[in-house]
Amino acid sequence: MEDIIFGRGPVLEALKNSHPIDKIIIKSGPYAKSLIPIIDEAKKKNIVIQQADLSKLDRMTDGENHQGVVAMVSAYNYVSLNDITDGKENPFVIICDKITDPHNLGAIIRTANCVGASGVIIPKRESAGVNSVVMKTSAGALEYTPVAKVTNLASAIDELKDKGFWVTAADMDGQSMYDIDFKGKVALVIGSEGKGVSRLVREKCDFIAQIPMYGEINSLNASVAAAVLMYEALRQRNL
Repeated sequence: MEDIIFGRGPVLEALKNSHPIDKIIIKSGPYAKSLIPIIDEAKKKNIVIQQADLSKLDRMTDGENHQGVVAMVSAYNYVSLNDITDGKENPFVIICDKITDPHNLGAIIRTANCVGASGVIIPKRESAGVNSVVMKTSAGALEYTPVAKVTNLASAIDELKDKGFWVTAADMDGQSMYDIDFKGKVALVIGSEGKGVSRLVREKCDFIAQIPMYGEINSLNASVAAAVLMYEALRQRNL
């Protein structure tokens, strides 16, 4: 099954990391200088380069901002839970509980990479999977931060606990994130955009972390909430 990666940053990172690419399509006619490194790297790797008009690239990416370049690639290769956790000292794992917006999932993976997380876990059902929009939004982070897709998040959490993890869920009905210890082996659960963390997953968690709110709006976008909590964890882990 074939997928696409689009956008200058994600395509260049995929090339640098030897991601299996069948061909690269760039917009016909004059193109931006920022596409030259992509073309040069593709030529080094003997990857076919084709040209197409903007309307075709728009159709291929459903109108997303492709920046004049699309790469045809194999479907994303998910890793196992063990691949994320084993062989690492004090791994930090992000669990996405039914995040359905691919832009949110991509943004979470991008931040996970920025804070040095070991990987991201998503469920097989009722969740966005790794697709072209996630790849674009992650800005190349998917080339470095692995994603595991599991059948059951509650069972995955049990497995993490058996490995010595402490699991914290993000929710407004909890204690301040500043009062929670994010050091050591830690998994952070981010709930869905509308319903938050599901009941069964929440019951499996050791702690519930609340982000302090002082304005009239009492909620954050899922990817923003994830970023705030990930950086609090990073702050503590670097003390």
